[in-house]
Amino acid sequence: MGALHFQSPVFMGLILFSFVTLCLFPQPALAMTRHYKFDILLQNVTRLCHTKSMVTVNGQFPGPRIVAREGDQLLIRVINHVQNNISIHWHGIRQLQSGWADGPAYITQCPIQTGQSYVYNYTIVGQRGTLWWHAHISWLRSTVYGPIIILPKRGVPYPFEKPYKEVPIIFGEWFNADTEAVVNQALQTGGGPNVSDAYTINGLPGPLYNCSAKDTFKLKVKPGKTYLLRLINAALNDELFFSIANHTLTVVDADAVYVKPFETEILLIAPGQTTNVLLKTKPHFPNATFFMEARPYATGLGTFDNSTVAGIVEYEAPSHTLHSSFSIKKLPLFKPVLPPLNDTSFATNFTNRLRSLASSQYPANVPQKVDKQFFFTVSLGTNPCPSNQTCQGPNGTMFAASVNNVSFAMPSTALLQAHHFGLSNSVYSSNFPTRPVPFNYTGTPPNNTMVGNGTKLLVIPFNTSVELIMQDTSILGAESHPLHLHGFNFFVVGQGFGNFDPKKDPANFNLVDPVERNTVGVPSGGWVAIRFLADNPGVWFMHCHLEVHTSWGLKMAWVVLDGNLPNQKLLPPPADLPKC
Repeated sequence: MGALHFQSPVFMGLILFSFVTLCLFPQPALAMTRHYKFDILLQNVTRLCHTKSMVTVNGQFPGPRIVAREGDQLLIRVINHVQNNISIHWHGIRQLQSGWADGPAYITQCPIQTGQSYVYNYTIVGQRGTLWWHAHISWLRSTVYGPIIILPKRGVPYPFEKPYKEVPIIFGEWFNADTEAVVNQALQTGGGPNVSDAYTINGLPGPLYNCSAKDTFKLKVKPGKTYLLRLINAALNDELFFSIANHTLTVVDADAVYVKPFETEILLIAPGQTTNVLLKTKPHFPNATFFMEARPYATGLGTFDNSTVAGIVEYEAPSHTLHSSFSIKKLPLFKPVLPPLNDTSFATNFTNRLRSLASSQYPANVPQKVDKQFFFTVSLGTNPCPSNQTCQGPNGTMFAASVNNVSFAMPSTALLQAHHFGLSNSVYSSNFPTRPVPFNYTGTPPNNTMVGNGTKLLVIPFNTSVELIMQDTSILGAESHPLHLHGFNFFVVGQGFGNFDPKKDPANFNLVDPVERNTVGVPSGGWVAIRFLADNPGVWFMHCHLEVHTSWGLKMAWVVLDGNLPNQKLLPPPADLPKC
């Protein structure tokens, strides 16, 4: 009787209704869990006729790509097989309530030691586009990096033309020397570090360098197609101009946030930033090949790698030309014209064109009211030379860098652990200065260039609406600084040159459709204003993405306290969190 009961017309009707409902209303947002395994290995790699053993993920340079959809959970097991301590940062991932997975060493975790492993566990919430991952300890990110490709949820189209093909393009820097030796020597002598020997596109320096013609990235394209290029600047110390000869690019996304599309022949991309562009190929075979090139935008007084990386855009030849007499090598090769190395006006005009899409589907939720306003100076400076050595910094000092004249001293215990377990008093102080000592920031530099040193954090309540003005200074020469904030996207509501004027400048802020990012260039000799909502509990690093400046102390951290509700609290640490 029981079986007959379950096959009653009412029950069968319910089954049929459920089935029809599922068919009519598919679940495009069904998220999945994706598993990755990162083995940290030494690998011999040869570039510029120079072979070196270097730290890699899975023996690959650049490292493997991570592909996920918005809403997916990622479980990435990192196993350390090398002598160096390692940690991996998932650059630009919001890490909502998952601060233990953010990755900067001694900030959210102790590094993974030799022979140990750690599973990074996080969910991608409200992001789609291109981000990237990289080592976040010392200078290991020079070789340990790769793309994060975030596709929209299933069934949700791009808000632009569907591309024929998608291609990640990662800019990097190649050093013949071991980068750990480079940074250690600089920190020991107090001088500037040796610069890289080449820039790379997808790990390849290209034909403009000696002994490098065979190591050239080639983008093979078909006429009349649209390609989505996912650009990532993973260079250690340089902002880059990029262009493809005789082609126009349409910018559609920055730092995994859609922007109002605009066309440009040249773009600027700072370390840490990502930019998605559409490349429309020529309608017919052009009987030519085209260089894609990148070279630095440099504003500081220090030395830098003044060279150019090139890849080649190669069109597929029509089938009737595929006979022995046709040779790609015989075709003319066109080169793009890039701006001068210090072209700040181009940099400014380009960044001013970036605007949030601000549509009903993708709104720009700019904080309209401000709970707390902060003013940070971003400066290079000096520390005294230890009495028993000679130093190579300015006037025999050691280079240092600071935010509000505090050069950040790295702790030996992870800050997030100290905060979570109530041990902060012995690890850091909560008295980071919210305003600098006033001076003419972009005028004649002060005589005293010495910085203070300490592990000072800035504590704010959950859901604080923050406005932050970051001001470049001329203490050791004005310079553009790409600042990256972990754990948050922020809106770039204003920027300008000279000293920020709190009476006049806010009147010009864009609170309607400012670009939303995770890394922004503080203009050389100028300022930038950002706003964000502190809706993510934890300890969040903020630092210059020029690695040399980070090493010198141009970094700080925010503590965002727990809110009252369960989904507003940092979760307890995972059992396998690395120990110091």
